[in-house]
Amino acid sequence: MIGIDWIAGFAVGLFIVSAGVASAETKLYVTNSLGDDVTVIDVSSFKAIGDIKVGEHAHGLCAPATSGRLFTTVESDKSLKVIDTNTDQVVDTIPLAGEPNQCASTPDGRYVAVPEYYSDIIEIVDIPHRRVVTQLGIPHPHNCVNVSDNSQIFCSSFDMQGVYRIDLNTMAFSGETPVAGEPRPFAVTRDGRRLYAQLTKFHGFVVARVGEQKARRRVELPFAPISTCVAEAGPETPSHGLALSPGDEELWVTSLADDRVYDYAVATLKIAGVVHVGRCPAWVATSPDGRYVAVSNSSSDDASILDRKSRREIARIKVGRVPKRLLFVEVQ
Repeated sequence: MIGIDWIAGFAVGLFIVSAGVASAETKLYVTNSLGDDVTVIDVSSFKAIGDIKVGEHAHGLCAPATSGRLFTTVESDKSLKVIDTNTDQVVDTIPLAGEPNQCASTPDGRYVAVPEYYSDIIEIVDIPHRRVVTQLGIPHPHNCVNVSDNSQIFCSSFDMQGVYRIDLNTMAFSGETPVAGEPRPFAVTRDGRRLYAQLTKFHGFVVARVGEQKARRRVELPFAPISTCVAEAGPETPSHGLALSPGDEELWVTSLADDRVYDYAVATLKIAGVVHVGRCPAWVATSPDGRYVAVSNSSSDDASILDRKSRREIARIKVGRVPKRLLFVEVQ
C-alpha cells in the first residue's frame, strides 16, 4: 500500500514551477510486448541505459506533462504500473478489471484512461488516490489519446468503428467520430478538432473532423506487398503507427508492409519524406522538442530514432522482444 508521503510528493510534482530547475533530459521508453520489461533509452547518447521490470506483456505507455511519472499497462496481471522517471523504478501498482491496452494521461497527471479490450470497458483511474473512479462500457476499446487538455480524453472502439470523446468533468462519453472501419492507432490535433486514424485491412489512414458523422478523406500509402509481420496480425494490419509533430504540421505514418515511415505534410496530405527503418515498424512517437521521431521495429527487436528535420535515421537501438508502444519523456 502506498503511503501519504508519496501522494503528497506526487501532488507537489504536478504543480511545482520549474524556474531555477536544471534543464530536462529526454528519455525514450519502449514496451516489449513479448517480454516483461520497458527499455529505457537516453536520447542524448542514443543508448539503452536500462530495463524496468513490469510484468509479462507490457502494452501501453502514457505520461503527464511534468510530474516525473510514467504509466504503463500490463496485461499479465491486469494492472497500471506507476514509474518514477528519475529513478526508473516502479513505485506503485494499481489493479484493473481487465487486460489493459494503450492508456492516456491528462497533462496534470490526475487521471489516466485505460481501455480494456476484452472486458468492453474503459476505466478512469484517479492517480493521486490510486483508484478507479469510473467504468465506461463500450465494445472492444483499444487506444486512448489525450490532447493537452485536462478535461477530455479520446478513446477508440473496434466494434463501434469510431473514436469517442470522454468528458472528465462528467465522467461520461460526450461525442463520437465515426472512421468507417476498425480504428487502430489514431492521433488528435492539439485543439481537439481533427483526427487521423489507421484502420484494419487498410494501408493508410483516414482524416476526420471531430464530431462529424463521416470521415472526410482516406489517404492510401504507396503500394506495398502484403505484410508478413506477425506482431500486428500480419495482413490484417499493414499500417500500424502514426503521430503528429508537436506543432501538428506533420503526420508520421508507419508501414509494416514495406518497413518504412512516411512523413505527410498536414496542410496538403502529400508525402514530404520517406525513411527506411527496421522490420515491421509498429508504433511511432515524436519528441516534445520536435527534433526526433522514434519508431519501434517489432520484428527486428529494435527502435529507430530519426532526425525529424533531415528525415533520416540517425540511430537504431536494440531493445527487448517485440517492441510496440514507445514514448518520449522529459525528465527534470
